[in-house]
Amino acid sequence: MSLKIGIIGTSWWADAMYLPALAAHADAKWHAICGRDAGKAQAMAARWAIPHAYTDADKMIREGDLDALIVASSNEMHYAHTMAALRAGLHVLCEKPLALTHAHADAMADLAEAKGLITLVPFTYSYMPISRFLKQQVDEGFIGQPYHANLRYYTGYGRKTDYMWRFDARRAGAGAIGDIGSHFMYLAWWWLRERAGNVVEVCAMTGNLIERAKLDPQGEVYPQTEDSGVVLMRFESGAQAIIHASTVAFENTAFGQTHHFELHGAAGTLYAFCDWDTVQQVSGAQAPDGKLIELPIPDAIWGDVRRDTVHNTYKDVFRQQDHMTREWVNAIVNKQPLRPNFRDGAVVQRMIDAAIESQRERKFVRIGEIKD
Repeated sequence: MSLKIGIIGTSWWADAMYLPALAAHADAKWHAICGRDAGKAQAMAARWAIPHAYTDADKMIREGDLDALIVASSNEMHYAHTMAALRAGLHVLCEKPLALTHAHADAMADLAEAKGLITLVPFTYSYMPISRFLKQQVDEGFIGQPYHANLRYYTGYGRKTDYMWRFDARRAGAGAIGDIGSHFMYLAWWWLRERAGNVVEVCAMTGNLIERAKLDPQGEVYPQTEDSGVVLMRFESGAQAIIHASTVAFENTAFGQTHHFELHGAAGTLYAFCDWDTVQQVSGAQAPDGKLIELPIPDAIWGDVRRDTVHNTYKDVFRQQDHMTREWVNAIVNKQPLRPNFRDGAVVQRMIDAAIESQRERKFVRIGEIKD
């Protein structure tokens, strides 16, 4: 019998990322959807043949006859929705950042582990071919012992000056660091942790570079989060990673963003660039000659996804291959552990909170000593 899956969220992201991924999955079916706008929830339910539409998430969790839940609501609701689902015994996929605080993220991970439930935090970019190839190369020793990494995420949605909830600290928790920086914090940790250990401390500098609306839609002054940030991460081995997350960069590409990765170690260097248009490229150099060569991503990593545009690759990875949402369903069906789980998401949340504390107090902050 197929797993009955529910989803909280009716945004374009839910429509583009989650709903298509399970539409043709043999072991899962969409059973319920919840959104604040009844008309939108009902319209999305009709489009995806979802039997039940709700406007009350607690009611859906309580009465929806679900096996698992995807939490794709805005950040401030992640904790409440997820904890309710876990208490009801549901497996949960929850969007990143996992919570507004590390205390809440830790509580979510603790409860999920206590109940033996399969969880997933979808750090989307780790599933892309370019990222999986870099992981393979680092694990196989291409750069040897890691020394430092530089990861840059440039996008421009923060150049808009009107109110956006992603820059409202009450709803988002953190701005650029939490929204896009969390992806690259996870990537740096994922790529390097086998050889460099865990992240032990961070130092951050953030900025509010765009003057945006000072009032929310209700006419209230709201606390604004950062629209750009640089985070320095130190690993147990002493290796360093720099994360630059900017929402105010002018990136005139098809998807409005670019990704830049540089990984250096005792044996060599890896460079990767994705322009989110047509370029997904990796190159590398190794001692002793240091000649830089292109490193084609292997067919085994590409699989059957399209390679003509990055956007097509992106869609195929999540809709056709067994990554992220589909992998989570497979793990539930097969009763297998899965990562990145809530504990991994809580680790990244600690990095985010430590970065915010670092900016506020102008100092390095150890991950294990951040304030509650």
